Amino acid sequence: MQHGLGPAHAPERTRGSSPLQTPVLVLNASYEPINICGARRALVLVLKGVARTEEAQGTELHSARVKVEMPSVIRLLEYRRIPHQTRALSRKNILLRDRNTCQYCGIVLTAGELTLDHVVPRSRGGASTWENLVACCHTCNRKKGNSLLHELTDMKLAREPRPFSLHTSRHIMRMIGSSDANWRKYLYY
Repeated sequence: MQHGLGPAHAPERTRGSSPLQTPVLVLNASYEPINICGARRALVLVLKGVARTEEAQGTELHSARVKVEMPSVIRLLEYRRIPHQTRALSRKNILLRDRNTCQYCGIVLTAGELTLDHVVPRSRGGASTWENLVACCHTCNRKKGNSLLHELTDMKLAREPRPFSLHTSRHIMRMIGSSDANWRKYLYY
């Protein structure tokens, strides 16, 4: 398949990225936003008949016989009961939760410029949990070192680290979707 680029109102992508990697909002059959997936996965769900395109990106995918609009928002055709969601504890999810912001100095950086900090250092009994890991710039991480926060007078957490919740997940959907007008009516801005 070849990528045919459509009109200029297509959502912005990073340079060199494929239209197949563009984020797509996934709605339950009830139109409730439940997830974000890549355009490739969304297209597979649509072609399998599991989901339907509600909003298109403005780009098309061409094959020898078929032309398909790339979805921006898809809706599952059958209602799926979504259990209480717990996200996997990972660097990516911690950075998402903390919005790529150092939790000590408040500077926003790229994922590559951030590290994870154990609020209670591992050497002092701290575990790798949602409540003990935060995004941190390298400068603050070195400054904090192996100390506990109450031992430092000039460092505080911007906010208490919490597990990923449905509220966090919806907030992230809103942030990612803010550049795509097609998502707004589904995310209750």
